[in-house]
Amino acid sequence: MKDPKSGKRQKDARILENKELNIWEALIPVVALVGMLAYNVYVFGDDALSGSNQFILLLGGAVAAIVGFFNKVSYKTMLTEVAENVKSTTGALLILLMVGALAGTWLISGIIPAMIYYGLQILNPTIFLAACVIICAIISIATGSSWTTAATVGIALVGIGDALDISLGMTAGAVLSGAYFGDKLSPLSDTTNLAPAMAGGELFDHIRYMLFTTVPTISVTLIVFIIIGFTLDTSGTADIDSILTSIDATFTINGWLFLVPLVVIFLIVKKTPPLAALLIGTLLGALFALLFQPEIVAGITNAKNLSFQSGYKGILKAITVQTSVPTDNPALNDLFSAKGMSGMLGTIWLIVCAMVFGGIMDGIGALSRISSSLLAMAKSVFGLFASTVASCLALNVTASDQYLAIVVPGKMFAKAYRDRGLAPENLSRTLEDSGTVTSVLIPWNTCGAYHSGVLGVSVAEYFFYAIFNWLSPFMTLFFALFRIKIKQLTTSLAQ
Repeated sequence: MKDPKSGKRQKDARILENKELNIWEALIPVVALVGMLAYNVYVFGDDALSGSNQFILLLGGAVAAIVGFFNKVSYKTMLTEVAENVKSTTGALLILLMVGALAGTWLISGIIPAMIYYGLQILNPTIFLAACVIICAIISIATGSSWTTAATVGIALVGIGDALDISLGMTAGAVLSGAYFGDKLSPLSDTTNLAPAMAGGELFDHIRYMLFTTVPTISVTLIVFIIIGFTLDTSGTADIDSILTSIDATFTINGWLFLVPLVVIFLIVKKTPPLAALLIGTLLGALFALLFQPEIVAGITNAKNLSFQSGYKGILKAITVQTSVPTDNPALNDLFSAKGMSGMLGTIWLIVCAMVFGGIMDGIGALSRISSSLLAMAKSVFGLFASTVASCLALNVTASDQYLAIVVPGKMFAKAYRDRGLAPENLSRTLEDSGTVTSVLIPWNTCGAYHSGVLGVSVAEYFFYAIFNWLSPFMTLFFALFRIKIKQLTTSLAQ
């Protein structure tokens, strides 16, 4: 993994070899982990991410340690690799904390509400489905959460589509296509941070590289929905005035608020270090909150007026802990809530536990053995990409969790990509194209069950219309097959 400050590859990226370990022994911890995770998700459902999955990862590490002891690997060696693995994620963990901070200040400053306010106004009955994609993409990019987008504006859009006599499956598919497009490209998204952390890359390099496959996929999706929209005979009326009125009554909405995201985008384009760009975005968000939303900042601390103390306390609470901005519209209250830095602790916990499992697998030589076998089976670059896609899909089906569909293949395939001379962005992009977005297409996956329940539409109804989600893995395989935008490792990174 590259150091976030220096850009140099760290020495701890290597995977240890153990000639005494055969492929079947190396697979024992993986099979045990997948089996335990599948049962755990079956028992806990959505709550599995609250901590039990993290503990299962530790149990998987314990199974790997037992295999290591039988193959003459010392406890010290395994612990050393765990420490090095955790150390390699330092930059990613700090970025996650800063992402939580930025989300808090962008909420109370009105930046996120302004994006929603103006986004909702592009609705047009004729291009309703395409508009759903765009609106949900905007909101998901702003919030970094496909779940929040679907549970708030997604519900409203499904209701509007129903009033227009548009199939619920069509509307839900458009909502999820836009929501997952935004989720993939938002630096606020936990999966967008998780994928490069597992592959050994950097956040903004990963986002830029995803554009090559993501933009064509969303373009095809929009074209299909526009065509469908022009063939539909829509009727009825859809009134979003109440939502816009609620936002306008709660926040001071104006175009100046867009200066902050524009500054952050400019910094990203100029390749500013991620931590610096996110910190600047957080501080500017805090400043704009004091300038444009003084009543909201004061209200966070239950103060009647904004003072230095109430302003300081309100800003710090938004940055660090869960903060909500109530409105007179119940549908908006869940959307106008941010968890701050504390909201990222679950993902950080998952990464640390995954690094424990991965570190022990490193230490006993299992990753090296599995990577060697994968390289032997994948005779071509396309074969390696196809194997990654298949692994992500298999974990989404068996482990029923999108995070694990990123974590496990990411750690397993990292060495295989390096040995092929491929940059980590290839792996992180493939993890997102096949792990993140397909989770919603599986009914028993936590994402499929959640979105189906929230939108009131079964997976079978929206599966075909979630075009972006099922098209993404095919797009990444298309690029791999024809060697389009397949980034190679530089000499310094390959050494």
